[in-house]
Amino acid sequence: QVQLVESGGGLVQAGGSLRLSCVVSGSIISINDMGWYRQVPGKQRELVAIISSGGSTNYADSVKGRFTISRANAQNTVYLQMRSLKPEDTAVYFCNVEAITPMTMMQYDYWGQGTQVTVSS
Repeated sequence: QVQLVESGGGLVQAGGSLRLSCVVSGSIISINDMGWYRQVPGKQRELVAIISSGGSTNYADSVKGRFTISRANAQNTVYLQMRSLKPEDTAVYFCNVEAITPMTMMQYDYWGQGTQVTVSS
């Protein structure tokens, strides 16, 4: 089984910073893309940032220049550094990875349980 554990969420004032972490554990052959998504009540989950196994990144327009995604492949960990936070960044943030496991030998998406980020004005 693949498990994703996120940490680093919390309450911060507008203009502040937070760093999210997501550790992936379990029997894994390889991890391809790793990403962060967010969701607010009543809305669809949206992509925030994604990083490929080779380090290529892509960001939602709303976070470009403020958020930075990175990964530590040896530790199966992905990070999201968030700066200049705005109230509209308030959401539950979910970690997502594309991984291949020995049991399936196929690539599947795996999700974390989510971590709340609240930005006060």
